Amino acid sequence: MSPRTVKHMTWHQSHNAVDGVMVHPSNGEAWKHFNSMYPHFSAESRNVRLRLCIDRFNPFRSFATPYSCWPVILTVYNLPPGMCMRPEFMFLSMVIPCPSSPGQNIDVCLRPLIDELTRL
Repeated sequence: MSPRTVKHMTWHQSHNAVDGVMVHPSNGEAWKHFNSMYPHFSAESRNVRLRLCIDRFNPFRSFATPYSCWPVILTVYNLPPGMCMRPEFMFLSMVIPCPSSPGQNIDVCLRPLIDELTRL
């Protein structure tokens, strides 16, 4: 990571939140709940918090073709709102190709990614 980016990695803990206004996920109840469940992790503000996004698209641009792809994208939530949604901080981790929705089998598809992230 570049020195310019590193200084922003603790923003989520050092910014001044306004009560009742959510400008970043760190202002939300889920973030606070995670902090209370894992105090050892949340005590170090440089620990990286990631968001996993999955979306569907049809690579053939035809709805008549039953094939679809599911990109899995990781974004870094330590960064300020103006940075965390920039393309340079979004990482295409994998693409799940399948004829239809992965449905109940999505956990099987994501297992290698989860295992790798756990090792980090």
